[in-house]
Parts: sequence; C-alpha cells; structure tokens
Amino acid sequence: MSRAARGDWQRLLGPWLRPLSALVLVVFGGALGYRITEGWDWGDCLWMVLITITTIGYGEVEILSQAGRLVTVLIIAGGLVVVQFTLQRFLQLTESGYFRSMRYLRFSRTLRRMQNHVILCGYGRIGREIAEQIRQDGAPLLVVELDEARKRAAEDSGLLVLQADATLDETLLEAGIHRCRSLVAALPSNAANLYVILSARGLAPRCRLIARSDSEEAERKLRLAGANQVVSPYVAGGRTMAATALRPLAVDFMDLLSGSECEVDEFQLSGDPRDMGELQGRSLAELQLGRRSGALVLAIRTPAPSIPTPFSYRGASYGTSQSELIANPSGDVTLEAGQLLVVLGTKDQLRRLTELLGRAVQGIDSMSG
Repeated sequence: MSRAARGDWQRLLGPWLRPLSALVLVVFGGALGYRITEGWDWGDCLWMVLITITTIGYGEVEILSQAGRLVTVLIIAGGLVVVQFTLQRFLQLTESGYFRSMRYLRFSRTLRRMQNHVILCGYGRIGREIAEQIRQDGAPLLVVELDEARKRAAEDSGLLVLQADATLDETLLEAGIHRCRSLVAALPSNAANLYVILSARGLAPRCRLIARSDSEEAERKLRLAGANQVVSPYVAGGRTMAATALRPLAVDFMDLLSGSECEVDEFQLSGDPRDMGELQGRSLAELQLGRRSGALVLAIRTPAPSIPTPFSYRGASYGTSQSELIANPSGDVTLEAGQLLVVLGTKDQLRRLTELLGRAVQGIDSMSG
C-alpha cells in the first residue's frame, strides 16, 4: 500500500477507533460475563449480548441467574454509554467537515487511478462543447474549473470535476498531468490559457497541449509557450461556415465521420532512417499498407528545411517549416524518414497499421470521429 493510501485510511478510520473499541469491549465483555456466570457456549453468549444491546427483546436464551441479570444490567448501561458516545462523535465529525473530507479522499483516489485521460481546463461555452465531443468518443475526461456554478453544471452533466485554479502547478499535478494523453486550455482569458500552457509544458514536456485563443497575437504567444495546437473559435467557426457555403458535401462528410467508428489519425514517422528499417524508400504499392491493415492513407506530408519568414516578435525572428502535402497519394509515393501520414480507419485497422509500421512510428495524434 502506498504512503498516500495509508494516510487516507488513517484519516478515514482514525476518528472511529474509540467508538468501535468501546463497542467491541461491551460486546465481548458481556459475552465473557455470560460465559462465566451462566456457562453458555460463545454463540449463545454473543446472541444474548446482541439482543440486549439492540433492545430487540426476543427473550432470554435461558433463565438467568442473579449474576447473569447483573451482567445484563451492565451490558445495558454500557450499551447506552457507547450509543451516546457514538452519536456525540458523529455530530462532532459532521460539524468538523469530516464527511466532506471523506468525499474528497474518494475523489483523490479516483484521480490517482486515472490514466490516458484528457484534462479540460474551463467549462464555459467552448468547454461544454469540447467535453461533449470527448465524452461521445468515450475517452476519460477530467474537467478543471474554479467557478462554483460551472462546476455544478459539469457535475450535473455527469463529468468528473476538480474545483481548483488550473493556472497553478499543484492543480495540474493533482489532475494527473504526467499520466494524461492531452490537455485542453479553454479558459475565457488568453492570459489564463497562457499560464496553463506554461505550467503544463514545464511539468510535462511530452504532453500534447491544445489552447484556445482570441487573437493572432495570443496565438503566437501560446505557441511560443509550448502549445502544440492553438484554435480560435472565431476562425474555426468562420472557416466552417465558409466551407458550408462553398463545399457543403465536405462538411457533410465530416459530420458523417463524427457519428461513425472511424478515426483520422496522424502517424509521425521517425526522422532517423535507421528506425525506418525496411520501410525507408519503399513505395505504398510495395508495402500494401492499406490491404494488410484495412486503413486508408489520405495524405502524406513531407518535411522541408526551415526557411526564414518575415514574422518576428519583440525583436526576435522565427523560422517556420514549409512542407509538401501529397493528398490521396498514389502507389508510387515512397515512405521517407520524418514524414507524417494522415490515415482513416477504425480503431482495429489503425492498430494493425501501427503494428505494421513498428518502431518507425514516433508518435500518433488522433482526431476521433
């Protein structure tokens, strides 16, 4: 048992040790008294003590002697004292917040058992939509929300909620930042989201971080802070509306995909040719990945050397990588180190593809349907 678990059990059972000890003393002391005075077997002795303490009144096991009646009087008196003592302890614990602490301990044990979950910071209008989509996909979700009203709203929706300040390191550690699959910063303030991303990146350098922003400047700062992906609800909403106006069939297809068992995953191949093994330089037609796994390769992105761009921030210049995107690749396209494969398939098909690629896969990012 871990040290934290031992501490939880001590806080849970500690206040009840005295009442339980007093009850055990009365029960076994009374049974011993009947054993000595009446000579009954232990079963009859314990049964007599039980019906006496609970005042059930089934009647005596056998006719009691004077000494046996004295034992009965002592058991009744001792039972009254124990009951009164237990009630007083119950009231004291209620006033001291013991039962609230017990609920928090159960909640803490639940948090410690969570693995490969999504941490959602903020349960506003955007956070509600994010939570609903993640829950539909069946992924474990933990909401971090400080506002009491929003916390209750999330709990009413059946979500697990940690009421705390998401910008603090201890909150992210309690939420399981080292065990989660990704963190989404969807707080209303750009500054708050920036603090969350900075804290999360410092605590878990390999964690996937997604942040909400309301401006291009905020997006740049969030990316510099370590966000893997920055999404503006206004930009995303505008693009969706424009796509609906110009390419309604494509939008309908994405809606259809969201209701199916299929997923679109990004398979990042290792940049080291040695990890690629026999896959290096071989074409899709030779490898037959689609036939062997059932998954469909939608696109391949090939990295290109970094080139300077006019973008600068506070006097510092930053370069970006321009890459070539091959949509609907033919069988002649070859696999190279550092490529990113965009693949469509069910969970089983994507799992088989992962096994086929082996150690060539450096990372997988999922866009669940």
